[in-house]
Amino acid sequence: MLRDRSFLQLCAAALTGFLASCTPDNGEVVNEPRLVRVVTIEKNQAGQTVQFAGTVESQIQVELAFRIGGRVVERLVNVGDAVKAGQRVARLDSSDEENGLRAAEASFVASDSQLAEARLTYNRQRQLYNRQVVARAAVDRAEQALTSTEAVADAAQAQVGIARRRLDDTVLYADSPGVITAVGVEAGEVVGAGRMVVQIARDDGKDAVFNVPAATIESSPPDVEVLVALSMSPATKARGRVREVAPRADAATGTFQVRVGLIDPPVEMRLGSTVTGQATFGGAKGIEIPASALTSTEGEPAVWVVDPTTQKVALRVIEIANFSPASVLVSDGLVVGEIVVTAGVQALRPGQEVRLPVGLS
Repeated sequence: MLRDRSFLQLCAAALTGFLASCTPDNGEVVNEPRLVRVVTIEKNQAGQTVQFAGTVESQIQVELAFRIGGRVVERLVNVGDAVKAGQRVARLDSSDEENGLRAAEASFVASDSQLAEARLTYNRQRQLYNRQVVARAAVDRAEQALTSTEAVADAAQAQVGIARRRLDDTVLYADSPGVITAVGVEAGEVVGAGRMVVQIARDDGKDAVFNVPAATIESSPPDVEVLVALSMSPATKARGRVREVAPRADAATGTFQVRVGLIDPPVEMRLGSTVTGQATFGGAKGIEIPASALTSTEGEPAVWVVDPTTQKVALRVIEIANFSPASVLVSDGLVVGEIVVTAGVQALRPGQEVRLPVGLS
């Protein structure tokens, strides 16, 4: 029994020493900083947020075609190939055009010879008339023959130009740098003038293309900014502005095609990539914070702001422009970069030290 009492006294003494070690010399109890959940204020424009899926397309897509008909003997590019300005992309059988050029050149040589002879005849008749050897009628006939021969020579020269251009048109060239997005013919086919041979997406810029309901377009401001992100890699983003809205709705879906011009898009946003576009509009400018951050002081709305240097909180009165069950739109009282407590606000007091989550302290 005595041994048990001594053991209890020893335990009591050890517990007293442990408690004494947890209490400072002044007798005050140490309170651990309260762990709080916070949000860092970012610049934004609160309002209605809409999001749509779309694809990346070139701002300018051109369909290249031959200006004459013929049989395609060679197509030198395929879908996905990058081309340069002036690069050959397809060729027609040029046998007929080569023969036509030779015939036109032969006709021009013959007419040019006749022109030279007519010019000599006229000059001779003119000299004889000046010496009063021939009558004026002879000079007039020589001049008329010269005029007719000049017209024939001019026509022959024009035919040479036409034949040479037709020969040149048997080869199709890219008119600008870009990427082949579609092909319309294969080697061996007979094509007519104007039929699409290849489609090129020019390197003049990229658009994010979305199908947007009419109600959303009607409520959108005139110059809304759109944040575009890759669907497979949301961290890859680019900003853009609405560049073009289709004048008519799609007959099947009732939506309007909206083209958003991308500003300095990353290389990962290739043509054909699936993207999501997000825009915020329909509300006033302000700072949006979670509704759980809201408290009050003396009947005024307020939030707890954390001083990142001292890790202490202070109560800040704010002005509210709008609120919803999930968020509050603050029009005044907060600035970008400040840290606001979003959970446990009712248990805090001014000047209380808090502990931020890892990565924010």
